[in-house]
Amino acid sequence: MAVCIFTASDAPEEEMLLDQGPFKPQSALADMEFAPMSSYRGPGNQDERSNKELPIILWWSGGLFPHFPGDTERIDCATSSCLATSNRKVQLYKRTSSIIFYGTDFRAYEAPLPRLRHQTWALFHEESPMNNYLLSHGPGIRMFNYTATFRRESDYPLTLQWLPSLSYLLEPTVVSLKEKNHLRLKGLAPVLYMQSHCDVPSDRDRYVRELMKYIQVDSYGKCLNNKALPAHLEDTSTATGEEASFMRFVGRYKFHLALENGRCADYMTEKLWRPLHQGCVPVYRGSPVVADWMPNNHSVIIIDDFVSPKALADFLKFLDGNDDEYAKYLEFKNIRSITNARLLEALEAREWGVNDMSKPNYLNGFECYVCDRENARLAAEQANRKAPRTNPPPKPKMATNAHMGCPLPSPGYGEVQDLPADDEWLQMWPQDYWQSLDQAEGLESLIRANESNPALLWKHIQRIAVSRARDPSNNSRSHH
Repeated sequence: MAVCIFTASDAPEEEMLLDQGPFKPQSALADMEFAPMSSYRGPGNQDERSNKELPIILWWSGGLFPHFPGDTERIDCATSSCLATSNRKVQLYKRTSSIIFYGTDFRAYEAPLPRLRHQTWALFHEESPMNNYLLSHGPGIRMFNYTATFRRESDYPLTLQWLPSLSYLLEPTVVSLKEKNHLRLKGLAPVLYMQSHCDVPSDRDRYVRELMKYIQVDSYGKCLNNKALPAHLEDTSTATGEEASFMRFVGRYKFHLALENGRCADYMTEKLWRPLHQGCVPVYRGSPVVADWMPNNHSVIIIDDFVSPKALADFLKFLDGNDDEYAKYLEFKNIRSITNARLLEALEAREWGVNDMSKPNYLNGFECYVCDRENARLAAEQANRKAPRTNPPPKPKMATNAHMGCPLPSPGYGEVQDLPADDEWLQMWPQDYWQSLDQAEGLESLIRANESNPALLWKHIQRIAVSRARDPSNNSRSHH
């Protein structure tokens, strides 16, 4: 593979550093190698510019940089090309047009300041909302211009990231209903619960604990444990891999309690898709709009459709004793019974693949999404400068709460006002949610003030708190 070297001396002087003051970075480009990305080039890409003419996309979270080896790569995308790098030394360069952040790693007190007017910020966050509630508040999410999140409303949706393909759903049932019934007669519980991450915003253990009063549940893992895994399966109990003996072990159960660690629209993980793959029935709580993505309207049991854990338990007992009714939940294994057009169209249309070498992964895909849109933005800005009367400037783009917007955590069972003051969940997650709002507002204040030192965050948070105390009507919390 040919390697091109671009050094600082190759660029015109005005395209180097943005200023010569206290924020002048070291000359990073002198040490960079830009190799062409060989796996993805769209048919509409006629970009013949040399490397030194391309805009730079900076991955702020270097551990997520989707190229190997090295820290810099030329990427040739659907309609244009860019240079992608994880070298933070280019942050203040004029050609660095966008910075991509990984949501889990994004911290207000470590943000790259000052925020430069010519740069956009892009957010990649496919993980749980609990990893960073800053992004669920308006002041936090609107700092970003492009997003790739689990929400369907994001710019580059990752909603079905845990569903590899339609064929994954159509795989034959791992353990037949006849065998499941035989195991039930031998004492196997109808319901499986397997969790080792216990203290989470969704407070799932509180609900499951109540459910266990009314129906037999075999609980493995560290949370509410009442059953030991066989020794040969202990290494795979919490893994996202699908080792055959482990899959058969959990596939023996008729129902899987599938409660996500966060309750947020479109946040769906393997806890939901894996039971469907195995031919078990998920008893689900997580995304309140999960039904939008199910194979049909009779393939998942939604906890919040029931007035109480006892009502849910009674329904599960009914299905456990009625094979014909239970089997209806598995009819989607026949492709003719998959009636959800939204699901089918989304799987067909998504440009990224899961373990599919014919498509880019979603990291490369989002990187190219940002690249193409940045090139379009820069071209529009250039056209506007040349002929402002005939070429309007590009419209500003800003993310909204619809791109993440997860609500204040609520108890898994009961009302928050009924919890004792020393309840561990109460002391942790609602506070974390509101403290994240403080940090989002503080960072927004830093950016507006054109501050260069993120350590001033706490000073700005304190100033906002004082202002809020003086004027209670200006309280963000009152709007939630």
